[in-house]
Amino acid sequence: MGLAKETPLYETPTDYEDDVYLWLCEQIELLRQKRIQEVDLPNLIEELEDMGSEKLHALESAYRLLLAHLLKWKYQSQKRSSSWEITIVRERHQIEDREGESHTLAAKAKSIVDRMYGRAVREAAIETGLPRETFPAECPWTLDQLRDPDFLPD
Repeated sequence: MGLAKETPLYETPTDYEDDVYLWLCEQIELLRQKRIQEVDLPNLIEELEDMGSEKLHALESAYRLLLAHLLKWKYQSQKRSSSWEITIVRERHQIEDREGESHTLAAKAKSIVDRMYGRAVREAAIETGLPRETFPAECPWTLDQLRDPDFLPD
């Protein structure tokens, strides 16, 4: 006697394009129940790729904001504010959290800083009104300094 075909978990599965959150919840439940044949693999793969990219972009953004604020802190000291300091603290927490979740991303920190530094200089130049040439061509701080919760440039 043959095995009966399993009834689909969802009579009408949510379309990925209609409600990505509900769709994702359904995919998770299908995976939990090991109902792999019902999983929307092409869209799940795409969503997982997007999640990985988003984690990288979040770390890049945190380093860019941190660098821009450290540059402003150093080169426009007369305008230092608690708002700048809060941003520096917040972005360091973001970096710590993101790098703590992924050793692979932490290992890419130097290349991320090298890539984000030019963007941070542009932002700092716009915000301070100082010419870009005011700022060093390369990041003047080490990764240890950038990650140090107490480091602020003179």
